[in-house]
Amino acid sequence: AALQKLRGTSDLSAELEEMLAEQAAVKGQRAKNPWELFQNPALRWQLVSIVVLSSAMQLCGNDSMYFYAAYVFQEAGIPQDKIPYVVIGTGSCELITSVTCNMIIDYAGRRPLLLGGYIFMAGWAIVFMVALSQQTQISWMPYLSMACIFAYILSFGIGPAGVTGVLPTEVFDQMSRPAAYMICGSLLWFNLFLVGTAFPFIVKSLAHFCYIPFLVVCVCTALYVWFFLPETKGKSFLEISEEFRKRNFKTKTRAGFYKGPEEIKITTL
Repeated sequence: AALQKLRGTSDLSAELEEMLAEQAAVKGQRAKNPWELFQNPALRWQLVSIVVLSSAMQLCGNDSMYFYAAYVFQEAGIPQDKIPYVVIGTGSCELITSVTCNMIIDYAGRRPLLLGGYIFMAGWAIVFMVALSQQTQISWMPYLSMACIFAYILSFGIGPAGVTGVLPTEVFDQMSRPAAYMICGSLLWFNLFLVGTAFPFIVKSLAHFCYIPFLVVCVCTALYVWFFLPETKGKSFLEISEEFRKRNFKTKTRAGFYKGPEEIKITTL
């Protein structure tokens, strides 16, 4: 009854079948603790994926854009008393794009949104650093810097901000999800503290090129998504688990490559 009200339809047979199959797969298990996820080889790549993506959420430099926003808007000629409202506008853009991402995520897929978000952010970071370095020499550079701030935040909202939060639900089973979300939340706050503490020193050291560390994070995260993160769009939890199982238990033996926990028992090179 609750699902019917939530979905707005009475035909829930496929969804109920998937839920029951997942329930049967974890029957007899108990909820796992966070440290148990690190000890379980069957969850290795799932855990690596959420650690990488949750860390990148803060280490990509999106929040640091707000550090520069007031300065850039002032240089662009926006009146001092209007700047706080423009800064609020940048936050509103992030909110709107995050909501939009949740509306299109099932059409576009998780990997394209993450890839596109981090690739565009890397591109805008380069343009932003160039614009900052030329801001006092070329009259229209402050306007380009302002455009970069909005574009960077929009790229973050349409990709990483909307997708990262749903991945633990899709790649972990019912017994592991609470611990996975605890790890994600801890990483988000720790890395936010790390960026907030380190960013003033980065600005002091690198000046206009302070976004180089964030550029590296965006590029590395995009490469990780491209090479290691499977697409979860339109797949059941068991199908997603099977893809990760093949990756988690792949090892090389004298006979070649074997996949699965049973083959792991074979003596490896």
